[in-house]
Amino acid sequence: MWPGSLSPEEIPASGMHYISAAPDYLWSLTMWMKPILLAAFASVASVAAAPPGFPASGNGLWYPAPGAIWSRDYLPVGNGYLAAMTSGGAAQEATQLNIESLWSGGPFQDPTYNGGNKQPGEQAAMAIAMQQYRDAIFASPTGDIDNIDTLDTDAGAYGSYIGAGYLVSSLNITGKTTNYARWLDLDQAIARVTWSQAGSAFTRETFCSHPTQACTQHISATGVLPPVSFAFSSVLENGLPTPNITCLDSRTLRLRGFAGTPGMVYEMLGRVRSTGGKVACTPVAGSSPPNATVAVTGRASAAWISWVGGTEFSQDAGDAVHGFSFRGPDPHATLLALLAGPVSTASYTALRAQHFADVAAALHTFTLDIGQTSQLSTSTDELIEAYQVDTGNPYLEWLMFNYGRYLLASSARGALPANLQGKWALDLATPWSGDYHSNINIQMNYWSAEMSNLDVTLPLFTYFEKNWAPRGAYTAQVLYNISRGWVTHNEMNIFGHTGMKASDNSAEWANYPESAVWMMLHVWDHFDYTNDVAWWKAQGWPLIKGVASFHLDKLIPDRRFNDGTLVVSPCNSPEQVPITLGCAHAQQLIWQLFNAVEKGFAASGDTDTAFLEEVRAKRDVMDKGVRIGSWGQLQEWKVDQDSPSDTHRHLSHLIGLYPGYALTGYEPVTQGGLLVNGSRTTYTKSQVIDATTTSLIHRGNGTGPDADSGWEKMWRAASWAQLKNSTEFYHELTFGISENFGANLFSLYNPSQAVPIFQIDANLGLPGAILNALLQAPDVPSMTTPLVITLLPALPDKWPSGTIKAARVRGGMTVNLQWKNGKPTSASFHADANAVPRPVQVVFGNKMVASFTTSAGLRMTITSF
Repeated sequence: MWPGSLSPEEIPASGMHYISAAPDYLWSLTMWMKPILLAAFASVASVAAAPPGFPASGNGLWYPAPGAIWSRDYLPVGNGYLAAMTSGGAAQEATQLNIESLWSGGPFQDPTYNGGNKQPGEQAAMAIAMQQYRDAIFASPTGDIDNIDTLDTDAGAYGSYIGAGYLVSSLNITGKTTNYARWLDLDQAIARVTWSQAGSAFTRETFCSHPTQACTQHISATGVLPPVSFAFSSVLENGLPTPNITCLDSRTLRLRGFAGTPGMVYEMLGRVRSTGGKVACTPVAGSSPPNATVAVTGRASAAWISWVGGTEFSQDAGDAVHGFSFRGPDPHATLLALLAGPVSTASYTALRAQHFADVAAALHTFTLDIGQTSQLSTSTDELIEAYQVDTGNPYLEWLMFNYGRYLLASSARGALPANLQGKWALDLATPWSGDYHSNINIQMNYWSAEMSNLDVTLPLFTYFEKNWAPRGAYTAQVLYNISRGWVTHNEMNIFGHTGMKASDNSAEWANYPESAVWMMLHVWDHFDYTNDVAWWKAQGWPLIKGVASFHLDKLIPDRRFNDGTLVVSPCNSPEQVPITLGCAHAQQLIWQLFNAVEKGFAASGDTDTAFLEEVRAKRDVMDKGVRIGSWGQLQEWKVDQDSPSDTHRHLSHLIGLYPGYALTGYEPVTQGGLLVNGSRTTYTKSQVIDATTTSLIHRGNGTGPDADSGWEKMWRAASWAQLKNSTEFYHELTFGISENFGANLFSLYNPSQAVPIFQIDANLGLPGAILNALLQAPDVPSMTTPLVITLLPALPDKWPSGTIKAARVRGGMTVNLQWKNGKPTSASFHADANAVPRPVQVVFGNKMVASFTTSAGLRMTITSF
C-alpha cells in the first residue's frame, strides 16, 4: 500500500498530533480549555522502574512521563465499537476518541455517490474498451500497455475515517507532581496513570468494555478528591465541525455533530458517577455552539465517566433496496439504551471485573512463551530505543506479539473490521483515509487471528457481505460486462466503493479485481479452522461462490502465448507498473479460490453441480501462475520482464509462499505442464522453491526506493519463516522492529519524521510472522492431500525454549507445543467434536514424526522427536 500520487511529505498531517509543539494551534482553543491542556504536559517527577500494579509477567507497556505525540506516545484502548488514545496526563488528561463508523464523505456528503462506479449507460462502452485493451496486450511485443484509464472513475466523495473529538478530564489541584508513571496493562486491557500531588496519591484508569460497548475513565485518590470536571471537545481535531455539547440530564453530557459539512450524524453520551460528593452538569455560559461540563464536587473519593457513541451509518442500508444510502436510524435511542444498562447501574468495580473477564476469555485462551525474561526496570521507550537488528530482545518480541493480538481484539470486535489504523484515528483526513486497502493491508491485519484463537473475523465477513458484495455485483455488470457474482478493487471505504479509484494513470493502484479473491481465502480459512457448517452455509459459501462466479467469466484464453490456458488480462501485479496478462499473483489466488470451492462444496448444501464442474474444468486449464524466469526467479508476470534489482515493497508473486500455498505446496501433477518456448515443461517442487527463494532474495529487506514501512518487513519475515530459514526470519523481524516502531510500539510509516504516520498492519502482521516461525499448517489443494503440521520450522537461536498453548490449526484442531534447547519436548493435538476425517502429518526437522487421521474428539500427544 502506497499513495499513488503523494509523496510522504505531501500526505496531509493527519493521524498526527503534537500539542506541546503547537503554540499557534493551542492559541485557537477556547479560553476555558487552554489551561487544562497546557497543564496536561507539565513536567513531572517519575518513577525509575515499573510501577506497583504493573503486570509481574511484564505483559504491558510503561513510561515515566506523559505522552506528547499522538502517533508515537499515546496508548490505545478499544472495544471494536469505540476506541480511545490516552496521553497519560496527571491532573489534566486529554483523551482522544473514536467511533468505528464515523466517516466523512459517501452518500451523507453526496447523495449521488455511487461507489466510484460507471453509470449504467456506460456498460457497452466499457465492454468495447475492455476488449480493446485485451487485444492490445495480446498484440504487444512486450505483452503490456501504457494505461487503462477508460476503466477508472474519480473517487468522488470517497471520504475518510475520522476522529470524534476529545474527553478532557481535569482535577482542580496544583503543586508538584511526583511518583508519576503510566502504563498499558495487556493482561487486563486497561490504561493506568499514577502520581502523587498535594499530599494525595492518584490513579486514573481507562478501558473500553466490549460487553457494554462503552468506555470508562475512573479517577481515585487516597484521600478526598479535589473538584473534578469532565468535558467533550472537538477543538483539537483538525477540520472536525464543531459539535453541540449539552447537558442531557444532571450527570450526562450529550455531544451531537456531523462528520463533515454535510456529513453523517454522530453522537456521544457521557454519564458521570462518583463515590460520595455531588455530580452536576452545567452549560458553559455564552458558548456558541452550546457547550457544557460535568463537575464532581464535595467529599468524593472517586469519580468516573462512561461514554457511548454511535452514528447513523448502517450496513443494512448498503444495497439497491435502500438506494445504497447506508443511512440508518438516528443513534440517540440506541445510545440511551446502552447508557441505561450496566454502565449506569453496576458499580465501577463490577464494570471493571466484567471487562477483565471478557478480555481473559477473548485474548488469553491462547498463550505464547518464547523464554523471555521480563525487564521491569526498563521503560518501554527505552526498550525500543535500545533494540538492535539480529541481537534482538526476546522480551520485547514477546511483548509486541501480545500487543499485536491486543490491538486486533481491541479494534476488530465491533460491527466493522479493523482498518488501516485499527480504530484509532485523528482529525478529518486520516492518512489514506484510514480505509481498507485490500492488496496486503487488511489481509495482514488478520494473519494471526485463526491460529492464535482470536474470535474476531465474523465482523470482517459481514462487512464483505453487506458492504462489498451488493455494489460489487453492479461493478461486475457495468465495468466488466459480467452478470454473475461480484468484484471489488484495492481501496475500499464503508460506503461500498467497488470501482477502480482513479488518480492519474492509476492502474498500478486501482487495477486489482483480485482483492475479494484474496479475502475469500480468509473466509475459507475460517471454515477450515472451525468446520462451522451452519455459518458456512449461511455466509461463507455464498460469499465464495459469488466471487468465484465472477472470475469464472473473467478468465479468458491466452491469445499471446496460445498455450491453451486461461489468464487474467488486463492485470497489474499490485502496485507494479506493467499492465499485462497472466500476473502470477492473480493466477495463484484464483487457483486457490477454485480449490476452496471444490473443498467446501459438499458442506455447503448447494445442489448447483454445474457450477462445481465449471470450476473444476476452468481450474484445470487456467494458468497456475508458476513460471521460472531467465535469471532463475519466480516470474511476477507471464511475460518474463522481472528485474533482478526490483526491490518493490510487495511480494505479490510470492503470495503462494505465504500466506498462500500455491508455491509452498506446489504439486507438479496439478500445477505443471507449462508450455515454455514451444515445449511442455513440468517443474519439480524443489525448482519452484529455489525460484521463489531467488525472488525473495532479490526483493530486498523492505527498504526499497518506493517505501520503508513495517508491513513489508513483516511479510518478508513470514516468508523466510515459510522457507524454514530461521536466520533470515529473525533478521527481517528484528530489522522491522528496530526501524518501524515507536515508543508506544505503534507501527510508524515514516518513523524518522517528528510527527509520524501510524499504520497498524505491521503491528498486526508481526504475530502472524512469529507464529509462522513456530508452527506451520498451510492450506492444501484438496481434502485428501495430507495436512502437514511443521513444528518449529524457523525457530531462532534467541528462543531456545518455550511453549504455545491453545493454538488452532486447520481441521478443527487445538495444538499445545513445548520445546527446550531448540527441540520439541511435547506436542499435543485435540480435534473438535465436529472435526471431519482428514490425513495429517506432523513434521520436525524435515522428518515426519507422526501421522494420523483426524476424527471427532481425537486426542494424541507426541513426545518422541
